[in-house]
Amino acid sequence: MNTIELKISGMTCAHCVQHVTRALQGVADVDQVEVDLAGGTARVLGTASTAALIAAVQDAGYAARVAD
Repeated sequence: MNTIELKISGMTCAHCVQHVTRALQGVADVDQVEVDLAGGTARVLGTASTAALIAAVQDAGYAARVAD
C-alpha cells in the first residue's frame, strides 16, 4: 500500500473538503483519504495511480499536484 500526498488548490470550506474527499474515494484502489483544509493537502492510502487521483480532483473542480 502506498501513501500519496497531494497539494490541493481551490478549497475554501468544509463543503470543498467533502467534495474532494468523495472524488478521491471514487478512484479505484483507494483505501483511505484524509483531506486537510488548513494545509490544503490530501493524503491517500492505497494503490491508485497518482495520475488518476489528480484527474479525479481536477474533475471535481480543484487543482492538484504531488506535494513537495
